[in-house]
Amino acid sequence: MKNNLIQTELDVNNNKIRVMRINDVDYISLTDLAKYSNPENPANVIIHWMSNKGTFDYIGLWEQLNNENFNFTEFSEIKNKEVGYASFTLSPKRWIDRTNAIGIYSKGGKYSLGTFAHPDIAFEFASWLSPEFKLYLIKEFERLKRNESYQYQIEWNANRILSKVNYVVHTDAIKNFIVPTLTEEQKRFVYAEEADVLNVALFGMTAKEWRENNPELAKNGNMRDYTDLLHLVILSNLETINASLISDNILQRERLIKLNNNARMQMEALKNNKNIKDLELLQQQINNDKLLIENK
Repeated sequence: MKNNLIQTELDVNNNKIRVMRINDVDYISLTDLAKYSNPENPANVIIHWMSNKGTFDYIGLWEQLNNENFNFTEFSEIKNKEVGYASFTLSPKRWIDRTNAIGIYSKGGKYSLGTFAHPDIAFEFASWLSPEFKLYLIKEFERLKRNESYQYQIEWNANRILSKVNYVVHTDAIKNFIVPTLTEEQKRFVYAEEADVLNVALFGMTAKEWRENNPELAKNGNMRDYTDLLHLVILSNLETINASLISDNILQRERLIKLNNNARMQMEALKNNKNIKDLELLQQQINNDKLLIENK
């Protein structure tokens, strides 16, 4: 388990339930839920539940709907030859190893945190323990999704990924250029605002030119509000570079050319970078959660 996974805790009717973000989804601790029934041996509670035929069918269907790498052959083997017999037992580890399941996460070892599950599965487990307990869990989980401090953790994690993105800029070789190449007129023009120096270097146009070309969009925002995450990352880097060039007394025309060249280099280095895609997923999650809050 990676050390940078986001972790937090719910208080469900005076029971502490851990939540861990795995692959941009908040997984709920089945181990903590099981302590509601058996504080001394929660693992046995989970195994007992998973060995139930109804549970087996449910988690199997969930995997078929959500996991393209689910081993359906192994699932069928277990279902046809083992499920239903008194001797049948299913542990989280056995389930994951046999079927390549993703709805349940469990790692053994000295520093094991126990077993976690996707909310769809965790809620089903909580219902099996106690319908009342399940309702408390759902209420607190929804509260978590609205919690600003938790969203801050997500954004903080995004900043960690951003640091990896910036590192790529300095290590990847220059190949093809996608950022617009400056015209001779743009190189000679003197821009009143330093912001427009960056806009021209990256987007090939000033803020005014963008507004004139996009009058409807301009009613609700500016050029930077409508750009994608990749361009915003590059823009952030260009701001730092430009500040350094200004401190070195580099003329605006020369700075513009240097910034444009640097923007094209960054675009090529980052356009297919995995960390950018991770950032986009985090950004989408944050936007979805904010929308949920607004609709409450």
